[in-house]
Amino acid sequence: MNKPSKARIRQSFERAAPTYDSAADIQRRICTQLAAGLPDIAPTRLLDAGCGTGHAQADLQARFPNAHAIALDLSPAMLSRVAAPCCRIAGDLENLPLADASLDLYWSSLAVQWCDLATALREARRTLRPAGLVALSSLGPATFHELRHAFADVDDYRHTLSFHSADELRKIAVQLGFATASTIKSTKTAHYPDFKTLLRAVKAIGANQLGDGRRTSLMSRASFQRAEAAYEQLRTPGGLPLSYDVIYLYAQK
Repeated sequence: MNKPSKARIRQSFERAAPTYDSAADIQRRICTQLAAGLPDIAPTRLLDAGCGTGHAQADLQARFPNAHAIALDLSPAMLSRVAAPCCRIAGDLENLPLADASLDLYWSSLAVQWCDLATALREARRTLRPAGLVALSSLGPATFHELRHAFADVDDYRHTLSFHSADELRKIAVQLGFATASTIKSTKTAHYPDFKTLLRAVKAIGANQLGDGRRTSLMSRASFQRAEAAYEQLRTPGGLPLSYDVIYLYAQK
């Protein structure tokens, strides 16, 4: 499953840092649901892996006030916007700069979909203490399916990434040796008044880096209008929908 290069991902989120919070309502809702599924635990050391601007940090620290909190992200610009008091580390989820068996809770919301999933989960397991917990959210295959519909008859470029299914995510966790692994699926849908606003919102959260096969030149006006007309076929009373196929994983070492 091809992913964008690390340099391109970092560049995308560096650019998105100033606009991310204003466009991240769905991301905040997903964080809230991920937290709601946490069991009754009392971690002494936790990691927010792929923390972005740190939305989850305040909630995690309120829930676990005695835990030493670490916020890690590939983008220094995102890290610079983390307001909660914590240890900030610029780092890669596929090569965590943390010691073996040093964490009780590995938390990650909407970050592992940018990684090689098996590598990221292997690193999560390596850094967890015995009985430590992974709690993460990722995106499933139906994410942004409306965009695929809109561009299906416009061009042959890739307009969305490929994502693992819930079954694939759980199986990878089991194969890596997690003692338990369970998934929950949910769909979150944002609505926008028009096509331009929708595309700007995708760009504002840094989700417009599409790896190999993406468009690298400007779209023609005719192509844009064809995609816009196709998307308008999906309009609901709430506006133009954009769906997130969300997968929550809870896995214990």
